[in-house]
Amino acid sequence: MSETTTHSHSVAVADDDEISLTWAGATDTGRRRDNNQDAFLAEFPLFVVADGMGGHAGGEIASQSTITRLKDVVDSGGVTTDAIEAALEHAVEDIAAHPETTDEGTGTTLTGIFFDITDGEPRWVSLNIGDSRVYLMRDQRLVQVTTDHSVVQELISSGRLSPEEAESHPYSNVITRAVGASELTPPDYLGIEALDGDRFVICSDGLTKELTDYGIQHFLRENADPAAAVDAMLAAALENGGRDNVTLIVVKIERTGQDDEADAVTAKVDTIDAPAAADSPSTSDESAE
Repeated sequence: MSETTTHSHSVAVADDDEISLTWAGATDTGRRRDNNQDAFLAEFPLFVVADGMGGHAGGEIASQSTITRLKDVVDSGGVTTDAIEAALEHAVEDIAAHPETTDEGTGTTLTGIFFDITDGEPRWVSLNIGDSRVYLMRDQRLVQVTTDHSVVQELISSGRLSPEEAESHPYSNVITRAVGASELTPPDYLGIEALDGDRFVICSDGLTKELTDYGIQHFLRENADPAAAVDAMLAAALENGGRDNVTLIVVKIERTGQDDEADAVTAKVDTIDAPAAADSPSTSDESAE
């Protein structure tokens, strides 16, 4: 594995209110895959992971095309939900036009967060398509911010399957939304207040297949530095089997001059309405990665 480095960026919110961000990210092919179809982008203000699927070359094309288009958004200096969705539309076109894209199931998940200031108030916006995940640890408690777009999650939500049963379900690899698999459905968004001490983990399911939520929480508690936390979780995932590509980003927030009266776990976590879109009837099987 290459050396993982912690990066930093500071944002002045008001005269006595500054936010300092530190982050690190890494990806690994894992123990059983021949190539890495994951990709990630960790550049302020956008932190995202893409987990490609669709045969030997298709998944890599899908994830890299998506990350490349989002990198253009970061370079433009205007990261918004509209800009992200425009980039994803271009990514879908790129995937379809690529000469090595022959599998109809070619696509990628996309999940992550971006930093935003609205009406003078700093916040994070999470975005999600597929079953990669965003976790938030606040006041030493870990919560999953995103909801998986998968067959087993739909079964869990309807009460027909328990989370424990989902782990061994034959459709555990089948997702119901992806970038590139069909007409693009906008990501799900949530607005999250930026609080001092918050830490985010953004990861592909290669991590969550090998580490429980408790395991993720443990390594965050044991490693204050983002690079150290990334390395510890990646090493544990590989040691536990590394059955898939493993990709993760850890983002840490330090904020001065903040009012700490907000609730420890649920402070200002708001749904952001996306343009109305019909649910996609297509599904993609990540086992084709």
